Amino acid sequence: MKMTLAEIAQAVGATISEVQQTQFSNVVINNIAIDSRKATQGSLFVPLVGRRDGHEFVDSAQRNGASATFWQTGHADRPNDISVIEVADPLTALQELAKYYLMKVNPQVIAVTGSNGKTTTKDMIAAILATQNNTAKTQGNHNNAIGVPLTILGMETNTEILVVEMGMDHFGQLTFLSDMVKPDLAVITMIGEAHIEFFGTRDKIADAKMEITSGLKEDGTLIINGDEPLLTSRAAKWEPMTFGFNDDNYLYKTSMQLGSKRSEFTVNKWPKIEFSIPMMGEFNVMNALAALTVGRRFHIKPETMAAALATFQPTENRNQWLKSKSGAMILSDVYNSNPTAVHEVLQGFVAAPTVGQHIVVLGDMLELGEKSGELHAGLATDITPDQIQQVYLYGPEMAYLYQALQSRYSETTLHYYDQSQQAKLIQDLQAAVTAADLVLLKASNGMHFDQVLKELM
Repeated sequence: MKMTLAEIAQAVGATISEVQQTQFSNVVINNIAIDSRKATQGSLFVPLVGRRDGHEFVDSAQRNGASATFWQTGHADRPNDISVIEVADPLTALQELAKYYLMKVNPQVIAVTGSNGKTTTKDMIAAILATQNNTAKTQGNHNNAIGVPLTILGMETNTEILVVEMGMDHFGQLTFLSDMVKPDLAVITMIGEAHIEFFGTRDKIADAKMEITSGLKEDGTLIINGDEPLLTSRAAKWEPMTFGFNDDNYLYKTSMQLGSKRSEFTVNKWPKIEFSIPMMGEFNVMNALAALTVGRRFHIKPETMAAALATFQPTENRNQWLKSKSGAMILSDVYNSNPTAVHEVLQGFVAAPTVGQHIVVLGDMLELGEKSGELHAGLATDITPDQIQQVYLYGPEMAYLYQALQSRYSETTLHYYDQSQQAKLIQDLQAAVTAADLVLLKASNGMHFDQVLKELM
């Protein structure tokens, strides 16, 4: 982005004096910072209020180079040594600025959501579309009411297509985000149990996911997983393009070969072209089908899409193979977790060949509500000694799975740790894992398995 401070003030509806108008016209903003430590020359600092009040860090942002800051009207100790735009609420101002900048750059917008697979699908879509267009995408986990505006404001002025990931854990959140970006195309990857604590049933999760159509342009396109009846029944009025494994979809796979690090498949539209992705598992083939459907909508040649998928780079810690310091290969999937995601990744993991052991390390799946114990215990159907030789479980909810597996595993092959024992878990893994083994790390982000991964690496 590149805007004068005067233009920003006008975009967010701030009142400034004639003197400020002149001064602000000479201040050029080229990036947004919500973390004062990441402010640089030309930053506009946005002091958000969370566990700490962001206004406390304006001085820090200025020392790191910030040229200006939003400031909540009436907040005490307004600074006088940095350019200030007074706003009623800094977060709302950030969102309004994002809407203005989106309208100014005017790219085509693709919005992606789903219980699982939205980040990988977003990465695949961006890789395909970048072959013919200046394409920007959500970075990291910037998929909420703060992250989406940052994604918008982070795109270059020559962006032609913006691929926006959208997350949610309550009703109304996707409506807000969809209305903000007004997508030309919306994608729903699948419906699972993620955040079922807040919704109660998969039916209600499907209702919440369909909120992505709230801002969909009148001539926009909806793309959904056609194997999911909860979506097809709700999306009929949109006449969606569908993808899936069933042959009644618009785009479906006709053959598939799954490997530990790469998967190959063919589809009905281009039967002579073999697609390949650098990821394991049926679920990632499904994500690729979603991305190919988007590519088809944008008239990208199938050969071009195949080349893009073969080399695309997935976001870190999403189904990512890494070599540990012991020499063992670790499948890192530590960003998020729910029963569907665990089931899918276990299927791919046990199919990966090794001369050593398959070792599974699972942490709690969060936000599953009153059915949490039952859902954790239910993972036992995917874990058997003939396929998984060692099981390490961490967290209070994983105690239910531990109980379910005790009749199947011995004390030397089934290990349980409460949430105060992460250091012990790490120590035991470091002692047990050999270079010949394969290790799966899977947990919700709140279980901090990134620290476990860091120590093993």
